[in-house]
Amino acid sequence: MTKTAIANQDFRTMQDLLSADGAEIKVPKIGDVLEGVILSVGKNEVYIDIEGYGLGTVRGRELFDDSVRLGNLKIGDKVFASVVESENKEGNIEMSFRQAGQERVWQTLTERMRTREVIKTKILEANKGGLMVEINSIIGFLPVSQLSSEHYPRVEEGDKNRILEVLKGYVGSEFAVMIITADPEDEKLIVSEKAVFEDELRGKIGKLKIGDVVEGDISGIVDFGVFMKFGNGLEGLVHISELAWSRIDHPKDLFKVGQKVKAQIISIDKDRISLSIKRLQPDPWLESIKKYEVGQKVRGKVTKLMPFGAFVELDPDIYGLVHSVELSNEEVKDPEQFVKIGQDYEFRIISIEPQEHRLGLSLRALTAEPQPEPAKE
Repeated sequence: MTKTAIANQDFRTMQDLLSADGAEIKVPKIGDVLEGVILSVGKNEVYIDIEGYGLGTVRGRELFDDSVRLGNLKIGDKVFASVVESENKEGNIEMSFRQAGQERVWQTLTERMRTREVIKTKILEANKGGLMVEINSIIGFLPVSQLSSEHYPRVEEGDKNRILEVLKGYVGSEFAVMIITADPEDEKLIVSEKAVFEDELRGKIGKLKIGDVVEGDISGIVDFGVFMKFGNGLEGLVHISELAWSRIDHPKDLFKVGQKVKAQIISIDKDRISLSIKRLQPDPWLESIKKYEVGQKVRGKVTKLMPFGAFVELDPDIYGLVHSVELSNEEVKDPEQFVKIGQDYEFRIISIEPQEHRLGLSLRALTAEPQPEPAKE
């Protein structure tokens, strides 16, 4: 059917419809997605009969959409188009297949998010923040924080370059994900891999209780602790402070990936499980501290300097802290001015807190002590 033939048919303009006596008129709004039947397919123009609204026109760049191909359109086909202009100069509704396609895509993505549908998608590329995926022709982002424990990069000291190397290794792989954000206005699509296993994970965690002893393998070592896999797909963190009773410079000094260990569950916060290895061992500090008392003069070796003071080893199990204000009666800008790492000094014990494993030492308490006067003849 030609454009002239359509014009000769009894199609009234929007203005005619609005002025018709007693007629119920539906006025489309810009952005509405309407269904219609194709009346005519031209080289660069398509006419659609939109029931209840009137005649729609799609032309130019608005004809092209991933789901609509001009060459495939036939008279009588049902199509969806988005309203670009309620009434053009010809009195028809100006419409777009392209915008309607985007609308339908985001509606589909929103629905898939609402129903928590599990979607399999291929990893397209990686950056330091995560992985890029494609769902319904829309590029989405899978943040590192939303990776499952199986794919989360366990990299010492959080080296971003090494994390990127691990992430690049996933390019081309297929991951199962869920949509957690679908925002058409900002064209933001964010997906999560760990959300796929949340319900199953919560069920397993629900069977755990604080105090349980679990056995598993070290799955990752970082500067703040070690990750441990146990049970059937569960993973917990043993913080560096819960690895051993003695002071530790780095967890890799005591553990290696794959090593079998036992640990006690000390905290469960949603899907985060905190573990302790040292609490399964007797606390040597409580026994060793019995030989020390406040006011006692002791000798110890400085092992570490910090801006706030120095750590001192009294014996293999007992460490004390000399706060900077206890190093000298003078103002202390740098502890190294008064003590050196590896050297022994005499100190006085000024506080003992057994349950907190704290022992306070003072250097100035000794230097400030009055010297005995020489005997008179």
